[in-house]
Amino acid sequence: MATNLRKFNRFGSILTNHSNSLRRFSSPAASSGVLASADGQLLQSSKSINLYTAINQALHIALDSDPRSYIFGEDVGFGGVFRCTTGLADQFGKHRVFNTPLCEQGIVGFAIGLAAMGNRAIAEIQFADYIFPAFDQIVNEAAKFRYRSGNEFNCGGLTIRAPYGAVGHGALYHSQSPEAFFCHVPGLKVVIPRSPKEAKGLLLASIRDPNPVVFFEPKGLYRLAVEEVPEGDYTLPLSEAEVIREGSDITLVGWGAQLTTMEQACVDAEKEGISCELIDLKTLLPWDKETVEASVRKTGRLLISHEAPVTGGFGAEISASIVERCFLRLEAPVARVCGLDTPFPHVFEPFYMPTKNKILDAIKETVNF
Repeated sequence: MATNLRKFNRFGSILTNHSNSLRRFSSPAASSGVLASADGQLLQSSKSINLYTAINQALHIALDSDPRSYIFGEDVGFGGVFRCTTGLADQFGKHRVFNTPLCEQGIVGFAIGLAAMGNRAIAEIQFADYIFPAFDQIVNEAAKFRYRSGNEFNCGGLTIRAPYGAVGHGALYHSQSPEAFFCHVPGLKVVIPRSPKEAKGLLLASIRDPNPVVFFEPKGLYRLAVEEVPEGDYTLPLSEAEVIREGSDITLVGWGAQLTTMEQACVDAEKEGISCELIDLKTLLPWDKETVEASVRKTGRLLISHEAPVTGGFGAEISASIVERCFLRLEAPVARVCGLDTPFPHVFEPFYMPTKNKILDAIKETVNF
């Protein structure tokens, strides 16, 4: 566990150093956690925290800055199973942070109605695996509400939070990555952060966005991912990918917890003389095609990795789009390193997961094609 924690902390520092908007700087203020923009202007202090604490801070800011904001879901009132809502009911009252029955369809249906009345509805689905009973409400109601009314009504104040992905012991019903299901639906936005600072800024941006957002949180990183996070209110832009590692031989694209594994593969590839460019997509719907395209035109190669099964995964959409845009610049077939086309296993999770070694093998095979 200690080794894993060091890996995630190291990755967190890499992400902070590659941030487009904030950077650490050498001055007396730096030791106190003060951040500066690229032009040296002081912004706000930061603190080293983990991902679930960053989510908690974002929710606190959302409730404090907008009296129309409400948070609800199964066990949310006492902090939730991952403690992301700890202390919020005590501070803002049980009329704004409250438990619901164990009924995902009811949670989302209530959230749609609340948002349609001009409120900020922040609905928590305890595990992404249990979002499927609410699938009809999300794709047939929330996503289409504005369109079918000719813009007379909308539920744009709706944000649905759900922990997703592998956690090491979750097996069939607590480890799934269902993002591709929702990326097929016009009218939704789908957002997945990779780290604490990204999680806080992207969640606040999602809550304030005028469209319904499905926000998947990598639960395997809730306590493992640690980095410097601004203590105050800030947002990060949706639908803007970020190049977090520059390279010249191959482009790697991923999101969420998979970025840590991919970065480790990039480091090992560099030792073998292969320069990898790593891109965090951050928003899957609508996704930033231009940033990925520009990178692939430079490197001539593309590898996509995600935890969800390979067939019908969002990696297939990225692959098809880049082939359409960059066909004459590609020097090798687009590679995908993803989960297997099986239910998520328990004891065989190491065989299922797209690991560092699997990605490294795919990098070498693609570069040497």
